[in-house]
Amino acid sequence: MLNQANHKKLLITLKDRCRVCYTCVRECPAKAIKIINGQAEVIIERCIGCGNCTKVCSQGAKVYYRSGLQVADLLASPGRVVAIVAPSFPAEFSEINDYRQFTGMMKKLGFDHVFEVGFGADLVALEYKKILGNYDGKRYISSDCPAIVNYIRQYYPDLVSSLAGIVSPVMAMSRVVRKKLGNDVKIVFAGPCIAKKEESDEVDEVITFAELREMFRKNDISAQGVTPAEFDEPRAGKGSVFPISRGLLQTVDIKDNAFEGRIIVAEGRSDFQEAIKEFEAGLINDHHLELLCCEGCIMGPGMSEGGKHYVRRSLVINYVKEKIRRHNRGEWERYIEMYRRIDLKREFQPDDQRLPIPSVDQIKRELEKMGKYDARDYLNCGACGYETCEEHAIAIIEGLAEVEMCLPMTIDKLHNSINDLAVTNEKLVTVQQALKQSEKMASMGQLSAGIAHELNNPLGVVIMYSNLLLEELPKNAQAYSDLKLIVEQANRCKKIVGGLLNFARKNQVNPVEISLESLVRNALEAIIVPGNIEIEIDKSQLTQKNAELDAEQIIQALTNLFKNAIEAMPDGGKLDIKIKSDGSIAEFQVIDSGTGIREEDREKIFEPFYTTKGIGKGTGLGLATTYGIVKMHNGQIELESNTDPARGETGTRFIISLPANIV
Repeated sequence: MLNQANHKKLLITLKDRCRVCYTCVRECPAKAIKIINGQAEVIIERCIGCGNCTKVCSQGAKVYYRSGLQVADLLASPGRVVAIVAPSFPAEFSEINDYRQFTGMMKKLGFDHVFEVGFGADLVALEYKKILGNYDGKRYISSDCPAIVNYIRQYYPDLVSSLAGIVSPVMAMSRVVRKKLGNDVKIVFAGPCIAKKEESDEVDEVITFAELREMFRKNDISAQGVTPAEFDEPRAGKGSVFPISRGLLQTVDIKDNAFEGRIIVAEGRSDFQEAIKEFEAGLINDHHLELLCCEGCIMGPGMSEGGKHYVRRSLVINYVKEKIRRHNRGEWERYIEMYRRIDLKREFQPDDQRLPIPSVDQIKRELEKMGKYDARDYLNCGACGYETCEEHAIAIIEGLAEVEMCLPMTIDKLHNSINDLAVTNEKLVTVQQALKQSEKMASMGQLSAGIAHELNNPLGVVIMYSNLLLEELPKNAQAYSDLKLIVEQANRCKKIVGGLLNFARKNQVNPVEISLESLVRNALEAIIVPGNIEIEIDKSQLTQKNAELDAEQIIQALTNLFKNAIEAMPDGGKLDIKIKSDGSIAEFQVIDSGTGIREEDREKIFEPFYTTKGIGKGTGLGLATTYGIVKMHNGQIELESNTDPARGETGTRFIISLPANIV
């Protein structure tokens, strides 16, 4: 009975090892790998059992179903257990010099009989010779590779009728064994193939050569510690060359040259798919296909890792040459005649796993999600595991892939995220600086309030008595001039103390609707503008003339900025004042053409008592007070400045942004 309906879970993913490289997606001819949240999972129904994913996964995340324990249980059971061994065993056990030692190891492991699948290959090859030698116009596809059979049944169901109706060498040999030993015997196939594990129920268990090697190791069985033994009869002839490229042709001595031959041999993931496509399209009308999913069975996924293709090929050929040298052809022909009447026919049923092809519009929409709007955006880089961007889009629609698998799109997103992160980080730095400044201002405010309170009363006494003395002295007396100087300096101190109080006290904002232009003009009237200073007011972007602001405080803030701008242009210059408002934000820009503010001064420019002016020319409270007023209005104040003529025009720009409607 053929196991064509039930799918075993032949391959699984170890998720903790999967590194999201999509190599398995790329190497799976059936596209039976589904990506879910970045993890690759094998879709059992779509899997053809080729095992390519196990060979290409460098992390060992793909593993196949192991049968070692089941085989051990069979060997421990009371019934007879027979091993049928694939002819590729010399390629795996290259350290064994005499094949009879290998047979001895198998019998020491517990097998009652050990047969060569190569004899089954001899029988199968004779059947192929019949259909290939009697060409009647029908084209055939070889059916000895179970992965190829699964692929055609599932993805080219219309070609199922083209599969040669012949069993595989393994199935042929199992029928030979049962005819010889009876139906109650248990059969274990040992070979290089994973797909054989679900090929047929006629074999009780299938174990790969890698698993068999592990069983030898666990049972401490080596070539040196066993009694050599021949394979049980019937023994193979040239069928032992079946697992290498063109092995079928060589087994039956078919001369397939470029001019007369009608057989196309294709092996490996890409070649066999291309051959099937051209066969279906009718491009190779009078040719048969001999297909192998692997590069010959000697490179099957059940072999140990690291083997070299041509070294393995050489080992098999040398083994076959030695067999032929010892071969008793008469005895072999007797066995062929004895078993050639065994039924080697086989029928196949389609198992259509094709998915509906999406519409052009669906594919286009999916491509646009990946930022691919025309052919120039289709890089077809293959990083996602699909050969083209369109195939990737189709796989997404079919539920096999994810948008995030597109590497160029992911890189673009990463770049955008980095840029967004940089902007966010810059904003965070600005907020941190503002917070630090606010904390500093609060501390300085408390200190200033204390100082101003303590100094205000003594200064008032000094000024009052100095003025009284001035009234009693004649104006031409020396003491009069001295007292006048005391009064002037005391008043200066009082002014400084007043500035401290203005800075320190928690003023309430009393908004009123007021013209933004009037605020600027009132502030300008409060200062003396030298004749060498040109002033220009730009109202071109003033779409909303009024705003709700505390007029007195804003005039004070603007006055401080205007004074600083004029003092920064001792040799004259231009003061540009720009007023903007869209009804939600009111903005004032104060731009001078002065000397600019040095980089090292900019971080401290809003700190109380910090001034870049000479001794006696500034208190360092003007910008600090302005900063406090802006913050009380829930606004922002920014600074741009250039001191290097080589970089452009020197000067400073202060930008005050305030909510036009204060809640």
